Amino acid sequence: MTPTSMIESDSAKATATFGAGCFWCVEAMFESLRGVKSAVSGYSGGHVANPTYKEVCNGTTGHAEVIQVRFSPDEISYEELLEAFFLSHDPTQIDRQGADVGTQYRSVIFFHSPEQEQLAKSYKDRLNATGAFSSPVVTEIAAFNIFYEAEDYHQEYFAVNPNQPYCSAVVGPKLEKFRKVFKEKLK
Repeated sequence: MTPTSMIESDSAKATATFGAGCFWCVEAMFESLRGVKSAVSGYSGGHVANPTYKEVCNGTTGHAEVIQVRFSPDEISYEELLEAFFLSHDPTQIDRQGADVGTQYRSVIFFHSPEQEQLAKSYKDRLNATGAFSSPVVTEIAAFNIFYEAEDYHQEYFAVNPNQPYCSAVVGPKLEKFRKVFKEKLK
């Protein structure tokens, strides 16, 4: 695993880091969007250097399962990524997504710039003000610090393992629903 830290450059502006439950689901969804150059599964937001999947699953590292998205702002805006993020999971659940329970599955946005911070907070505030969800949006919004790429077998997990039981029961249906909502923005 190679950690990446925040770099103040144009490339940082074209990077987004989101946690929305199991990274297998989130990676598959974001990979399907036009303008997304890559979506890499990994860990962020914790206090343990170079965590392993097993350590993160134990819930003691403070890390969330996240994806780090590299995108072309000319093709897809950060606000469009926020829309995809909020519609890809239930942002009203604390430390869980469906049957996946623990702080590693929390809803979180790690912003890479003051502009991303402002856009994320505004988007969350609008969702809460309009009552878009039946409960308040509890998504954490925090400064990006470091990203640890997950083990190789987690990368493009759904694409490689579509018939794995979790993928066929959970990832596949979520991805199908996501593709219907974002059909105009798919690759």
